[in-house]
Amino acid sequence: MSASRPAQARTTTRPIDSIGDATAVISSLESIMDSLLATVEEETALVRAGQLHEAAALEPAKAEFARAYAAETDRIKISREFLSRSLPDALAALRRRHDNFHALLQINLTVLATAHAVSEGIIRGVSGELARKHVPQTYGASGRANAPGPKAGRPLAISRVL
Repeated sequence: MSASRPAQARTTTRPIDSIGDATAVISSLESIMDSLLATVEEETALVRAGQLHEAAALEPAKAEFARAYAAETDRIKISREFLSRSLPDALAALRRRHDNFHALLQINLTVLATAHAVSEGIIRGVSGELARKHVPQTYGASGRANAPGPKAGRPLAISRVL
C-alpha cells in the first residue's frame, strides 16, 4: 500500500471467529460505551454550567473513546452473521444498549448545539451593538433612524482565555 495513505486505511479489521473472542469484544464495547458516556455526561454538565474551558479539556479522552468505539463497532458489523448464529441473545442485548447509548448521545449533541447557538447570538448581538455605536446616527426619508449597513461593523476580537 502507498505510504501516503492514512494508517486507518492500511489496517484491516479482524473478524470475530470464536465465542470467546465475541464475548470479549462485546464486553470491551460495553466498557468503551460506559467510559464514553461518562465523559459525554461530564462534558454536558460542564457546558450547562458554563465551564467551557473544562469541557474542552475532555476532548482528547472523548476522541480516544470514540476511536475505540468505532473500531469495536466495525468488528461487530463485519462479524454480524457469526454473532447472530452464535450469540443471538447477546447481540440483541447489545443492540438495545446501543439504541439507548445513541439516545443519550443525542442529548449531549442538543446541549452543545444550544450552547453554540447561544454563544453565536451573543457575539452577533455584541457585534451589532458595536456597529450601531460606531456609525453616525442619521435619519432616513421616513424620519426614522437609519440602521447601520452590513459593512459598517468593525472586526471583533475575542479572547478565548477566560
